[in-house]
Amino acid sequence: AFLQKRSGKSRLWLLCDMLRCAIKFNAGYMDYKIAEMYRLSDEQKKTVITRGLSNTIVRRMNDKAYWHFFDDKTTFNELFQDHVRRGWIKIASDTDPAAFRAFLQQYPDVIAKPLEGSSGQGIEHFTSEHWLGREDAFFQELNDKGIGILEERVIQHPKMMEMCPTSVNTIRIATLLGDKKQGVVYAFLRIGNGKVMDNVDCGGMAARVDLATGKLLTVGADKAGNTYEKHPITGTPIIGFEVPFFPQAMEMCNLAALKVPQMRFVAWDVAITEDGPCFI
Repeated sequence: AFLQKRSGKSRLWLLCDMLRCAIKFNAGYMDYKIAEMYRLSDEQKKTVITRGLSNTIVRRMNDKAYWHFFDDKTTFNELFQDHVRRGWIKIASDTDPAAFRAFLQQYPDVIAKPLEGSSGQGIEHFTSEHWLGREDAFFQELNDKGIGILEERVIQHPKMMEMCPTSVNTIRIATLLGDKKQGVVYAFLRIGNGKVMDNVDCGGMAARVDLATGKLLTVGADKAGNTYEKHPITGTPIIGFEVPFFPQAMEMCNLAALKVPQMRFVAWDVAITEDGPCFI
């Protein structure tokens, strides 16, 4: 019904076109909906990086023996500690209780994450009021929820706060180590819309970043297909917004890409703080 209303096409036409796009362009329903493929010619449809096509590229470009460096958050933090630049502790049955209490004392504002997973699923925000005087019970609660890592909360750059203060608005920067060329191939700013997470899957939106200038080139678009010229909560204009420290963010990703050259295509999540970029 949503696509019928938005496209003006019949249900039968849409079903046939979706099936054709699935077979010919490896497009799932969300690809079809977000890219509004019902409006595109075949030549335009070819340019859409669908989830299926993206997964094919990942499998072809990345040696599966090295995926664990990116799938497990503690392994990632250890390997890229210079660019993570924040305190963290692994939550497991053998975590030292004294080290856990010391971590909570040092960092009264933390983000809790499952060890694996994506799209912001299972991530929670806690402050010292959640655990003061009941640290052992808090540890057990984290274990029960499947939390695998606690991290010091990142405070984003004031300019990024202007866009949306409720979430850390991260840049998805993709790097490619090709046979003839290497570097950043695209970047999108993910913008929150009132929730703790900025992910499109959590109600956020995304806008493309110009690699040459660090400025946003497009309106923000969310998973429901809504587009925004200004942020609906803060009123900050989206097109033309300049991401602070963007050249440094690209340089950081290009350097990090060389650490595991067997992973030739990686999409990094980068936050911008007052001191510069860091990995999320």
